[in-house]
Amino acid sequence: MRGISRRHIVAGAAVATAGTVFAPRAVSPAMAAAPAAGKQAPGYYRYKVGSIEVTVVTDGVNRFKFADDHVTNKSRSEVNAALAAAYLEQDFMTTPYNPVVVNTGAKLVVIDTGTSEANFERSKGAGGQFQANLKAAGIDRNAVDTVVISHFHGDHINGLLAPDNKLAFPNAEILVPAGEWKYFMDDGEMSRAPAGRMQEVFKNLRRVFDALGRKVTPYEAGKEVAPGITAVATPGHTPGHMSHIVASGSDKVYVQADVTHVPWLFARHPDWHAFYDQDGTLAEQTRRKVYDMLAADRMLVQGFHYAFPGLAYVEKTATGYREIPVPWSPVI
Repeated sequence: MRGISRRHIVAGAAVATAGTVFAPRAVSPAMAAAPAAGKQAPGYYRYKVGSIEVTVVTDGVNRFKFADDHVTNKSRSEVNAALAAAYLEQDFMTTPYNPVVVNTGAKLVVIDTGTSEANFERSKGAGGQFQANLKAAGIDRNAVDTVVISHFHGDHINGLLAPDNKLAFPNAEILVPAGEWKYFMDDGEMSRAPAGRMQEVFKNLRRVFDALGRKVTPYEAGKEVAPGITAVATPGHTPGHMSHIVASGSDKVYVQADVTHVPWLFARHPDWHAFYDQDGTLAEQTRRKVYDMLAADRMLVQGFHYAFPGLAYVEKTATGYREIPVPWSPVI
């Protein structure tokens, strides 16, 4: 029998190696494709203002094809140009909702309540997320001491009610702007409301507050509504519209409610009048006054209709203002 030469050994090893490379292998379960999650993560974000903890809890968004008079003093083409400049889809408006929870250490305070849990099903989960995200954030609705309302539009007050029409925050005192209450609960003002949207605003707010038994506490501008939270009059969007400054030590954040709506339109173009501003001229005056202050003082702003989580600084530009989002922080 012929002996095996070194050449045969090397050749055999090469064949074996090639066989190993090209032979089919069983796929490990770890290599299999993972199914898509199909849903978004819970939406909440926390930051500190001095010793106060603020949690932004998204209620989701509303996306819709906007009407030609969405901005009453500008054309649809001008609005679309602004959307394109912000890298957003033309002909559609995407409106975020960002209620906040302020833990002062002594009080747990909700500022505005979103569109309501009932809206979750109606919107196929796009809106009405506040209570689910509140729970995900570890905040018990029963532990809320105070709910502060900025104004009486549905995306700020509807979340006061659960789907069964009972109190969404059963142990909370409900604080409302005194001027807002005086105006909107006046039967004469309601009778004079223009047909259409304004009549619906009156009808809806009375539905909500009647379900609460009208058990609310009016508050005035310049007063603390809770420790470290001061009300500021910002009229125009509605007659009694309020914003709030959360302050602790030398730190402050301006919770602006609807001083602007989406910033890529109404901060960048402060002279634009949204159809939902009840007094467009006064709303513009308020907007410029507030945003001049925010830019000059380099004060943080928390925007209800900013892209989540809605925390930003403001800089003044040649034509208006520009929001500079605060980078996300992995720690509080």
